[in-house]
Formats: sequence, structure tokens, C-alpha cells
Amino acid sequence: MEFAALVAISLLIGALILLVVVALGKQKEERSQTTELKEDTTLVEEVGDKAPSKKQKLQQRLRKERPQQHTFTHPLLASSLKSHSGNVTCLDFSSNGKYLASCADDRTVRIWSTKDFLERDHRCLRANVDLDHATLVRFSPDSRAFITWLANGETIRVFKMSKKEDGSFSFKAASEDFPLKHKGIVINIGIAETGKFIMTASTDTTILIWDLKGEVLASINTNQMTNSYAAISPCGRFVASCGFTPDVKVWEVCFGKSGEFKEVVRAFDLKGHSAGVHSFAFSNDSRRMVTVSKDGTWKLWDTDVEYKKQQDPYLLRTAQCQVLEGSRIALSPDARVAAVSSGCNVAMFSTATGALEEEFHAIHTEEITDLKFDVNNRYLVCSGDRAIRVFHNAPGYRAAIQDMQAMLKKASNEAMRQRLEQQIQDAQSALDSVFAISKD
Repeated sequence: MEFAALVAISLLIGALILLVVVALGKQKEERSQTTELKEDTTLVEEVGDKAPSKKQKLQQRLRKERPQQHTFTHPLLASSLKSHSGNVTCLDFSSNGKYLASCADDRTVRIWSTKDFLERDHRCLRANVDLDHATLVRFSPDSRAFITWLANGETIRVFKMSKKEDGSFSFKAASEDFPLKHKGIVINIGIAETGKFIMTASTDTTILIWDLKGEVLASINTNQMTNSYAAISPCGRFVASCGFTPDVKVWEVCFGKSGEFKEVVRAFDLKGHSAGVHSFAFSNDSRRMVTVSKDGTWKLWDTDVEYKKQQDPYLLRTAQCQVLEGSRIALSPDARVAAVSSGCNVAMFSTATGALEEEFHAIHTEEITDLKFDVNNRYLVCSGDRAIRVFHNAPGYRAAIQDMQAMLKKASNEAMRQRLEQQIQDAQSALDSVFAISKD
């Protein structure tokens, strides 16, 4: 009896111990599951909060730094050319008036058709500048090639244009660039309309005259402390420069009858400003020049003189204008309109009266880098950021109408009167269409 009671008590105690063990095991398992769940949750949170990769950071930074597309409107804005992905630094029209060349720091040169300026779509052809980018571009006289100044290579590279069957062009760079000669920063290049020489000018008062094969024919020291601008005249005879001094110096590049280079001789100076000259421009026939100076004026000059007989250019007009460091001036081919840039703004003036005709404000997000009229007097173009703005030359139409009306009053015969009346009617129709387009 006592033995049976002892066995029963032992079994009861064993059962109790077993229950305690099982309970402790379950509690431990629950704690383990809870810990694993917390670890999993922490892992998910860590994955969700994981820092972005370098590539993601770069993409985010580029999105933040990407400049907002600048919008500009004006009744005289004909179009905005927007294929460049970098800032446009230089513009040039071909001598036949069919094309506009532009270069930018996106390592491309673009060729635009001027007949598309008024179209909705502005197609262009692209020439790539390998391992560099062009800061300056100029068409050859026959419009079948162009030269560029390379920013890093610091030399001239020639591109030939070959027309394809579909009417587009292919571009091929010359096998060798011009040799390195300049020590200062090059501010302009040009090709003479005669096709006889190329000019390069740098800030260190040096102008070099090259033949088309890359040989230096002559070196000019402008003695102006610094050069701010230099250019070849449209007639191809003269090279001019301006800078720290308040005058513009002009030289003639002389060739023999058989086409051989002879010499560079001083032709004449434009004297009249009271401070350094920022820029200048020629009319299409090279008989007129305009200058813009730090003294806050622009001037119109008659340069159709016999300088070999010591005849000096005549000052025709002086007018006030807004200027900043780097201001540019452009003269319409017929010399009726002058345009002056000041920062991001442009003002257009009548050269006959000096009166302000049009003003365009905040055209670009950055300072205007180039300013030019097309060879047919129809447009004024400028660059300053990634876009090229094309404006109707309304002041040019108005000036032409006024000149022809004055001629009509002096017409001596009926044939001349009829011809002038027709020309006035055509110019007025063109002007009216400009404003009709702007209203649309």
C-alpha cells in the first residue's frame, strides 16, 4: 500500500516536471520567433532606408543642376533654334545667305538652313568636334567648308562639307590642324572673302595672317595693350582690331597681281571715342563701320576713303547706348541699322538718325556671346545660352521705306518713280507680314 502511494506520488511529480519543461520550451520558441521577427523587420527597414548609390546620387544632382528652359517672347521674335545641348559661343552666316553655322561647348557645330527660320521645325546638320569643342566658327567664301578654333587644342581645324544626294551634307575634318602659334586667348578668326588668307587674333595684341595651308604669312602687333575684338572686312582687303585704346586700327593685307602675298600695311584709324572700344562691324560693301565703346556711345563711320592719299574716315553719327564689358555691335549689310548688346539685352538703332528703334530684354540667361545680321537684311540673330534667337529686322524695313520715299520725291522720270513705288510697296508688304506673323 505504501509502495503504491509512493509510485503514484513519483508519477505525479514526473508529470509536473514534464509540464514545466514543455511550457519553458514553448516560451523559448516564442521568444526566438519574436526575435527573428524583429530582426526581419529591422532588415526590411534597413533595406528601405538604404543610401542611394553613386549613380543615383549623380542622377539626382544632374536633375537638380539642369538649367530650366529659358522662355522668351517678343513680337519680332521669328524663331528660337534649340538643338545645342551646350552654350552657343559663335555664329556665322554663309556668304550665299543659305546657311547659319553655330558652335557650342557640346562638341558640335550645327548648320542651319535660313529658309527654315519661319518654319515650326528647325532642322540642322551636325558636325562633331572630336576630343575638343569649338569656340569660333567661320564659313569659307564658297560655303563648302568652315574653320573652327579649338578650345583645348588652341588651333584651327578645317572641315570640308560634301553635299549628299538627298541634299544634306557630310563633314570631314582635315587630316592635320594648323600649327600652334598663339600664346594668348584667341578672340576671333576669319577667312577673307577673296579666299587668299585666314586671320586669327588673340588678347595679347597679336594678329596672325595665314595662308590656307596653315603657314603664317605675317604677324601684326596692334600695340593696344589688349585686343578685345578683331575682324576681316567683307571685301577681304582689310583687317581691323580694337582694344584698350580708344581707337580702331585698320591694316590692308596686300597681294601681288599673280596672287602672291606681299605685305601688311597700316591703312587708317577710327579716332573719336574717349575710352576703349569693345567691338566694331563692317557694312557688306566695307564702306561703313560702326564701333561701340566703354564711353557709352556707338559711332557710324564712312570708311570709303583713299587712305594712300592720307584721307581719314569721316564720323557720320554718334549716339548714346547701354554698354557692359563684352558688349557687341552689329551693322546690317545695307548699313541702315546698328544693333548693340549689353549683357542679356539688345538695342537696335537707326544709323540715319541715331534713334532707338527696338529693345529686347533678357533674351538669354547668360551674357550675349555673338550678334549678327544675315546677308539679306531680313534677320538679326544672337546667342548667349543653348538657344539662338532670330529676330525680324523690322527697323531695317522701315529705314528702307523711308529712304525710298525720299528718293521718290527726287525721281526725275516716270520709270524711276514706278520702280521706287513698287519697291516701297514690296518693303511695306514684307513689314506688314512680319507683324501679321507675330500676331498669329
